[in-house]
Amino acid sequence: MTISVLGIGWFTKEGYGCIRSGHHQLCNGNESASASSKRDIFSHPFKNFGRLDAVSKSVACAVALAMRDAGMDYSPQHKRQIGIVGTSREGSLRTDVEYFRDYIQSGRTLSRANLFIYTLPSSPLGEAAIHFGFLGPLLYAATGDGSLLPILDMASGIIEGGEADIMLAGAAGEEEAVFLVLGRSGTAPAFCSIEQARAALAAPSTIAGVIRTFHR
Repeated sequence: MTISVLGIGWFTKEGYGCIRSGHHQLCNGNESASASSKRDIFSHPFKNFGRLDAVSKSVACAVALAMRDAGMDYSPQHKRQIGIVGTSREGSLRTDVEYFRDYIQSGRTLSRANLFIYTLPSSPLGEAAIHFGFLGPLLYAATGDGSLLPILDMASGIIEGGEADIMLAGAAGEEEAVFLVLGRSGTAPAFCSIEQARAALAAPSTIAGVIRTFHR
């Protein structure tokens, strides 16, 4: 089975874009990428987008852009056998610390439920899966350095095993994210082969470095 990269979407605090199509939107000084994204990135309203934590917003934006780059429609009403695998350098550490600090300040009796939701590193992937109507496997993998190569291999293996037709594979942080759409060759016009993507991701890199690599 041959697997290809069908599209790549990225999101940073300075802007966002799609690799294959060459779309690149920089944010002006009066509006953040997160604020602009609600209007320009999603094909339909993202319910409760404002309550998401920062990592979940980054993941959702990058996934939407990756789907657009691959020429794929999505809807929570039209669910598909698509999966998502992701990683990050810090996991949910910052949210965990914020949740415990809030717990202490609340007299060790309770803390805000909206903080608790994001104390799992898989929560941002879950938020994306709900909005985009994904029914396939959902996995968070800690790679230590946030490297995308193990995530890419994991997503490829899931497709090869017949567990999903298409997989999203990516990495995210509070202010940046990049996701690749993987599928069987012939599913849609491809950006590059899985072998070319593996070669590009062979050396550990930051999310910004991955974006620069694929933009070349």
